Amino acid sequence: MVNSSPQLLDVVALAVDLPQDNLWRGQVGTVVEILAHGSAFEVEFSDREGRTYESLGLRSEQIMVLHFEAVPPSAAPVISATD
Repeated sequence: MVNSSPQLLDVVALAVDLPQDNLWRGQVGTVVEILAHGSAFEVEFSDREGRTYESLGLRSEQIMVLHFEAVPPSAAPVISATD
């Protein structure tokens, strides 16, 4: 089964725009800390040279874990229309 809950060092993408932080849906970051017993995550956003340009705490519904290998259909997380 695929674990869609972010883990330490997971690569994630923003699922929402955060204009106050100059971050936009689809930007990619790395989970660098697990906060609030797993309900929030410190995500670091870096440029192509590896320099951090933003680091902030995000709730799990604001990010999605990116997968770099094929996921069998039986293991894919189910996403409901009410999310």
